[in-house]
Amino acid sequence: MSSSSRFSPALQASDLNDFISPSQDCIVSLNKSPSARRLQIKQKEIAVSTKPPEEAVKISLKDCLACSGCITSAETVMLEKQSLGDFVTRINSGKALIVSVSPQSRASLAAFFGLSQSQVFRKLTVLFKSMGVKAVYDTSCSRDLSLIEACIEFVARYRQNQLSNGREAGNNLPMLSSACPGWICYAEKTLGSYILPYISSVKSPQQAVGAAIKHHMVGKLGLKPHDVYHVTVMPCYDKKLEAVRDDFVFSVEDKDIAEVDSVLTTGEVLDLIQSKSVDFMTLEESPLDRLLTNVDDDGHLYGVSGGSGGYAETIFRYAAHTLFNREIQGPLDFRIIRNSDFREVTLEVEDKPVLKFALCYGFKNLQNIVRKIKMRKCEYHFIEVMACPSGCLNGGGQIKPVKGQSAKDLIQLLEGVYIQDVSISNPFENPVVKRLYDEWLGQPGSENAKRYLHTVYHPVVKSMASQLQNW
Repeated sequence: MSSSSRFSPALQASDLNDFISPSQDCIVSLNKSPSARRLQIKQKEIAVSTKPPEEAVKISLKDCLACSGCITSAETVMLEKQSLGDFVTRINSGKALIVSVSPQSRASLAAFFGLSQSQVFRKLTVLFKSMGVKAVYDTSCSRDLSLIEACIEFVARYRQNQLSNGREAGNNLPMLSSACPGWICYAEKTLGSYILPYISSVKSPQQAVGAAIKHHMVGKLGLKPHDVYHVTVMPCYDKKLEAVRDDFVFSVEDKDIAEVDSVLTTGEVLDLIQSKSVDFMTLEESPLDRLLTNVDDDGHLYGVSGGSGGYAETIFRYAAHTLFNREIQGPLDFRIIRNSDFREVTLEVEDKPVLKFALCYGFKNLQNIVRKIKMRKCEYHFIEVMACPSGCLNGGGQIKPVKGQSAKDLIQLLEGVYIQDVSISNPFENPVVKRLYDEWLGQPGSENAKRYLHTVYHPVVKSMASQLQNW
């Protein structure tokens, strides 16, 4: 719920356009008694009883609706275990701190300071290491891991679907991307088991880098998993929810180890920078840690195009080559369908569409796709799903527009900054990723890759959110 109010007086229908409004109040009533929980729909408005509960109600972080900005009564979890203050405290805890920075966060900070992504990354490396951080990595590297596994998974699903000859029992398409935790939370809590089989089993880049660090890199660094405290810098509050999933915790020597111990949003890192006495603009720049960072011998960053991870584009190119021996040169021609947040691209062979992919950003577009899948009328083979309009660059944890700057202008600026000084590359040719497969995972799609880079989803029953599914 909102930090300004412990009870929700109203939720407008328009609020459910996406998950990223920090001012949106929690719609879960804190009254235990069903009779005390009163939902009244009137003029597209849901009024929620504000009668104080007779006794304290405990709501865990996992009960959240993923509104990206709301704070439940589990403030001790959200604020103390997933906060900037906890990060600073951990520096003197005796553990080795490792920070992994997302490219979307780099772009947001670069736009704010008027720097390049490379400059921001090198300055962040200096700042974090001056505080006692052992290593600073780049989640563009782990994103390449996730993309490769998603490519392998999609081709396997497509072939299986072709063998089933369209029979309902063999239908596992469209494959839906799994990198957005807001979308995953919504799917598990409101859509039930019918939608979950369509979601890719591949972990997000955040969890992929967590798995790489805690299961593999610790050995190369001469450490044990419980010796490392791993922090990610992300554009999204929902990444905090993702980090605490039970699926991403494993046991070593009777100790529970999380792949990602804490998540800082881009805005929280800006707060950290501004709290320091140093001038970030004049801060020196350090060479980057290359063990898990997409940086070449000349110091240049590289990665895929696409501000939300490039899932649709990368998988489309791979599938076109692998399934139909088609090499696609140049940028893909995504065609706007309903709005700029819903676009599609098609591959035709002998005038017949054989691959049809879509980008689906924002809650309204997401609901339309879900409805089509439920009715078995969805014509797409793969859909890149993101809960936030404009995708991850517009995540709820990103730096907000400055005075006189519109949200639209900021997004356009971020899209330009995002590709400004980053070379476009093929994930399958990434030398860092090749080394991870050689030393740790084996082949793409192998049993080891499935063990460490894939996950499962769980329908959540009796959720208040599910009661609002068809309102």
